[in-house]
Amino acid sequence: MATTEASAGTDYRLGFRSQDEETRVDRLPVTGEVPAWLTGALVRVTPALLEVGGRRMAHWFDGIAMLNRFGFADGKVSYASRFLESGAYQDAKEGEWRHGGFATDPCRSIFKRVQQIFSPDITDNPNVNLARIGERYIAMTETPMPVEFDAETLDTVGHLDYADKLKAHVTTAHPHHDRDRDELVNYVARFSRVSEYVLYGMPAGSTKRRVVARMPVKEPAYMHAFGMSERYLILAEYPLRVNPLKLAFSGRPFIENYTWRPDEPTRFQVFDRATGELRGTYETDAFFCFHHVNAFERGDELVIDLCAYADPKVIDSLYLDESGPRGAVQPTELRRYTIDLAGGSVRAESLTDGSLELPRIDYARRNTRDYAYAYFTGGDTDWIDRLVKVDVRDGTRSEWHDDGCYPGEPIFVRRPGDEAEDGGVVLSVVLDANAGRSFLLVLDAGSFEEVARAEAPHHIPFGFHGQYFR
Repeated sequence: MATTEASAGTDYRLGFRSQDEETRVDRLPVTGEVPAWLTGALVRVTPALLEVGGRRMAHWFDGIAMLNRFGFADGKVSYASRFLESGAYQDAKEGEWRHGGFATDPCRSIFKRVQQIFSPDITDNPNVNLARIGERYIAMTETPMPVEFDAETLDTVGHLDYADKLKAHVTTAHPHHDRDRDELVNYVARFSRVSEYVLYGMPAGSTKRRVVARMPVKEPAYMHAFGMSERYLILAEYPLRVNPLKLAFSGRPFIENYTWRPDEPTRFQVFDRATGELRGTYETDAFFCFHHVNAFERGDELVIDLCAYADPKVIDSLYLDESGPRGAVQPTELRRYTIDLAGGSVRAESLTDGSLELPRIDYARRNTRDYAYAYFTGGDTDWIDRLVKVDVRDGTRSEWHDDGCYPGEPIFVRRPGDEAEDGGVVLSVVLDANAGRSFLLVLDAGSFEEVARAEAPHHIPFGFHGQYFR
């Protein structure tokens, strides 16, 4: 597919053009040398269909979910893409947008609107992230209706039905993995006259959620992710809050019911993972965040690293017009919050320069522990145009950048037997606007230099997250 002519700084908008072609290619053209030790697959989920029934989605976060799989064997790379057969996708094939999304609302009566908010009749469009739970693979969004799929064939298995009665309306698509219990850890919010947050664990091989902690809340905050250290679970409550009863009757899309209150603090709610007790509530100045990087304990201190925004204007900037986002990339800061658990003070510091997002680390070995390296997308222009490796100990950074190229989330894959924290590769799906197609980029994680790239047969719309499955 050839890209149309675009002025400088706007050619990234090809990444916001729908891709409705399901593809399978046994072997992609490769430049350089893909390490032979890479086996398994990088699977990403993408909001690939951005029009339904002739109507453009109002927001990037509402695109219909497609899986993209890059398979590795003996230095060769295969590619496949397939839509997840969710209810939202079935509706889209019929030209309908029947369920509420993040910011794109269907037309319906007030009765139907109330029914949606306080019933399970919510979107199942799992376009945000993927996870492996034991031998099951799930795609997720911010409603508690994950969709299971086959990581080899990309076939949709069906909804993951929970074997419990835990009621919820929103969740995160960023669960954590408890190494000791071998369980998925997440939080949900239930809207009611007295709403509540519930933190839970779900063991591999089970669909029954184990409640870890509960917390009543009058007006829940919008939280896209949360933190986990060895001893604690951390909810960062930004002052972007919703009145659940007003939400039911407002007639507005989901996120537009949340109100930013910059005069209120951000509160870190810290829960003991073993007992479920609230260790404490720790306040700091208002900020907003999508993604946590890592959290760990250091003596009597709790350290929380995240990508901080001054406010939630980033949400508004990602509303779509016919060609792409209405606004430019909002600046972020890689910020460290250090909580004195006994004294109650919270100290904030910047870890490096530049605007960074979509963080990844060597999760299997460094999550919940002190660490050195994190990998990000970066960009101080209209859109993300580089990958960045940061040494969080001293703020030094390395970058990969290529003219006309717009990378996605960098995923670290450790080289078997390599004990160095950055001993491995970083994988990213990159849009080459000049060529009108995407490619899989392989960087050496240590030097942050390009090792190889494998050319996809078409452009892959910009997505959020994916996972490397061995």
